[in-house]
Amino acid sequence: MLGENHSVHHEFPEKRALIDKLIVENLHFKKIADKYDSLDKEIRGIEQNNSPIDDTTFHEMKKKRSHLKDEIYQMLLQHS
Repeated sequence: MLGENHSVHHEFPEKRALIDKLIVENLHFKKIADKYDSLDKEIRGIEQNNSPIDDTTFHEMKKKRSHLKDEIYQMLLQHS
């Protein structure tokens, strides 16, 4: 669905407390989570506003978001 929220808290609702803890205590996690949420917001804005962007760039943005999500998930597993 276009414009769907994929923020870190939305993607991992069962890990909300751990996410909040890591954002405060782990600078690397905070950096990755902030980068992920910022990229997600940018993607949603493009989708919702039907902004002009070439397909290759848009797919690369989505791929980057996916890689960041995987990294976040691995860090959540390590700290569970």
